[in-house]
Amino acid sequence: MANAGRFDGNFMAQNNDKPNIVLMVADDLGREAVGCYGNPVIKTPHLNWLAASGIRFINSFCTAPTCAASRSTILTGLHNHTNGTYGHTHGVHHFSCFPTVKTLPAILKEGGYRTGRVGKQHYAPDSLFPFDCGHPAGQFGRDDVRMSEACREFIRENEPFFLYWCSMNPHRAGTLETHPLRPDHFGNPTSDFLGDTEQTYAEDKVIVPPFLSDIPEVRAELAQYYQSISRLDRGVGRLMGILEEEGKLENTVIIFISDNGPAFPEAKTTMYDPGMRLPCIIQSPRHSNRGTTCDGLITWADITPTILEFAGLNYNPSAFFGRSFAGILDQASPADWRDEIYAAHTFHEVTNYYPMRVVRTKSHKFIWNIAWKLDYSFASDLWHSASWQAVLRNKQNQFGARSVDAYVHRQRFELYDLDKDPDEITNLAGDPGYQDLVNTFCDKIRKFQQDTRDPWFHKWTYE
Repeated sequence: MANAGRFDGNFMAQNNDKPNIVLMVADDLGREAVGCYGNPVIKTPHLNWLAASGIRFINSFCTAPTCAASRSTILTGLHNHTNGTYGHTHGVHHFSCFPTVKTLPAILKEGGYRTGRVGKQHYAPDSLFPFDCGHPAGQFGRDDVRMSEACREFIRENEPFFLYWCSMNPHRAGTLETHPLRPDHFGNPTSDFLGDTEQTYAEDKVIVPPFLSDIPEVRAELAQYYQSISRLDRGVGRLMGILEEEGKLENTVIIFISDNGPAFPEAKTTMYDPGMRLPCIIQSPRHSNRGTTCDGLITWADITPTILEFAGLNYNPSAFFGRSFAGILDQASPADWRDEIYAAHTFHEVTNYYPMRVVRTKSHKFIWNIAWKLDYSFASDLWHSASWQAVLRNKQNQFGARSVDAYVHRQRFELYDLDKDPDEITNLAGDPGYQDLVNTFCDKIRKFQQDTRDPWFHKWTYE
């Protein structure tokens, strides 16, 4: 086996027993930096292999572009404003799920599954997430290969099991003081972890996506970001290698997603596509097509009901806002599926209040900036990043394709034609020719808020 643990499994075998389920969640990974989503520079061979042997969704979205709020939706099937996790759970931020919420590990445990977790936690309170076993959050730091190896005993035991595997890569981690531009080091070690070899990247070779500016500081940070992503990929490879070695791979559903977009301005914490349109790769012994894509609109509110369907557990679909997408895995363009998805962001840190509600179709996105008269609130790591500080230091009027003023000062409504304007730059909400569409989307958001018991619904009339 190579240092990351390569594998050569045949997944066509069928098993009538309940499948094992592994849910892997990356931390701040955008789809623009994954090989199977079109990046020719980044080295992600194991994610590429997973996509080649499974299904790659091309219209998959988080419902909240911030860590804890997104993870609360993943593990409950409820939007974060419904389950109570309005923002970060840790430290002084202190958000958490309401005590009446029934979580995915609790339901699976009642259904006969062994449940385990490893890596980043970022949910609260612990009592609502009764995993049978788990390692302390952060025990393995950024060493994803070692984190995967620590799962071997859990995987080896009796089936069926559910493993919640959460990397801390490629989240920001602190300033690389030895670099003249002082980029974030994204958790990259100063020397190789035992049994693993770091993959580094030249700053002049990285691909700067349209939402970022092609400046030295951005390139320096992207090089560090790429290195962290490759380490994540090797951890994914090691975990799949263990599943194969222990004879469990053929009866295991693997779901790989990210909690939100990359920790760069214009992405994480924003409702623009770089913040919420994310990778979703599924390999399942229960579907026939391999190496295909599905363009059905899905969100992380769908993860819990999808896993429950894979597990063969009876559940009340009305208990979740999401909907199982297990039935469309073999459909490239599912006809009888949804036409739109919804998303909601309110807090990042408790000091970062900027509530937004969104409806997105394949052709349009509509954003209601509820507190639009406020300046857009920056997450602390984004504000202090070398990429953003370069904008301030050089008094740049533009960042990526968007003006700095438009980024900081939002309009109440934003409407984008995604076919003509994929970078979401030209706001059509004030154009009289689009007023009917604006009104239609406003009505849809109101209904979404009512259906999900959104406390911010009253802002339509109160302010």
